[in-house]
Formats: sequence, structure tokens, C-alpha cells
Amino acid sequence: MLGSDGFLLKLSTRVRGVGHVGEMSTLIGDAFAEAVELAGRTRFVTLIIDEGDALAFNRGAERAHHEDRVGVNTVIQKIDDARRLNGRLLIVLCTNRFGALDPAVIRRAALIEEFDRPSEQERRELFRATLRGVDIADHALDDLVAATGPRDGRPGYTYSDVQTRLVPAAVARAFAERALTAEDLLAACAELEPSPAMDEGKA
Repeated sequence: MLGSDGFLLKLSTRVRGVGHVGEMSTLIGDAFAEAVELAGRTRFVTLIIDEGDALAFNRGAERAHHEDRVGVNTVIQKIDDARRLNGRLLIVLCTNRFGALDPAVIRRAALIEEFDRPSEQERRELFRATLRGVDIADHALDDLVAATGPRDGRPGYTYSDVQTRLVPAAVARAFAERALTAEDLLAACAELEPSPAMDEGKA
């Protein structure tokens, strides 16, 4: 929820259901209906479709099952229906496999933003923000930035690799006997591989 005049909703892969006939389409329809109801006549709603390639993948793909195609059709229809709200329903579709999206979904995008893996400077700032309050010397920070960068054909760490994998792994090494150190972080770097690059090299 964003406030009295706006709402934030998230549509995840759970709307795929468990495979019952028509279930995916029904759940997708229900999610959009909730967004429209919340918008009413005056409010703004942002609907985030997470892992969008699982709900709006190319219907021409060989792996596409009939129920999945129907689900994609429903997504497209609901996106079209949202136009009657005159911009008060913002639909944000997130994916790390842009090439897997259905062309009809891509054509309906008003804006396409690509987020690459963090650069050296961005990783430095990410570590500074994530480790605020932790005593990390500048030279150790330099080592962390280098260790999480691309090398030998391996991609660099993603933002989520750092925040949801690397840092928790390092904390687990120290907890609960002592404070987190740069050595914990570097040891976790040595043990964890970055997420592999997906289609078209997108992280």
C-alpha cells in the first residue's frame, strides 16, 4: 500500500495455480480485478508482475501448454482493459529473460528499461549501503568490489546476489559468536558463484 491515494500490488507466479483447467486465467483475472477495484475513480494503483516471463511468455514456444497460452491471452486482455483507467493503473512487468516474453506483450509496453549487473562503482556503493555500521576498511572494500566483478568469462554478481546471498552467507559465518568482518564477506565470495547469465546476457 502506498498511501491514501495509491496502492501497490504484486502479481507473482503463484497465479499459475496447480494446473486445474482455467485456474491460471481465473487467478490472473482476479488479480487485475482487485487492482481495478482499488483504483476506483480517483486512486492510482501500481501492479507489479514479478517473473513476468512465467506469465507472459511467448505463446509460439514449443513448450507452451494450452492452459499457459490461455493465461497469456488473459494477461494481454487485462493489459488492454487497463487503458480505460486513463493511466491510473500502472503495470510493471519484471523479467530477467526479456527474449522469452510474448511479442504482443512487448508491443504494449510504453517504456522498456534494462538493468544491467552493477558496475564497479555501483557495487562499491551497494556494499557501502548494505554494510553501513560494519567496520570495513577501504582496502577490504576494494577487495570485495574486485571479488564480485566479472572475470575469466564469469559474469559479475547481481544486486540480489550481493544482498540476498553473499551478505547473509557472511553473516551466517559470524553469527552469533562475533561481529561480521571483511574476512567473512571475502570467504563467502570464494564459496558463492554469481547467478548465471540468462537469455541474451541479461542478468
